[in-house]
Amino acid sequence: MSRVCELTGKKAMTGNNVSHAMNKTKRKFSVNLVKKRFYIPEEDRWVTLKISTAALKTINKIGISAALKKAKK
Repeated sequence: MSRVCELTGKKAMTGNNVSHAMNKTKRKFSVNLVKKRFYIPEEDRWVTLKISTAALKTINKIGISAALKKAKK
């Protein structure tokens, strides 16, 4: 499975490694993903999501139900 956040859609970015001599080679900036289980009381079930840590902070702040509604928009 690809390294994409299931909630926000964040994925890897590309950039350059820059040496002291200013030589540039391509590199990839991966997303910080975690696999986490959440309980959704409205549906009375557990859901496992692969989300970024930034999305996890958002869920901790506004709740899983609000975050899922915001993601569907």
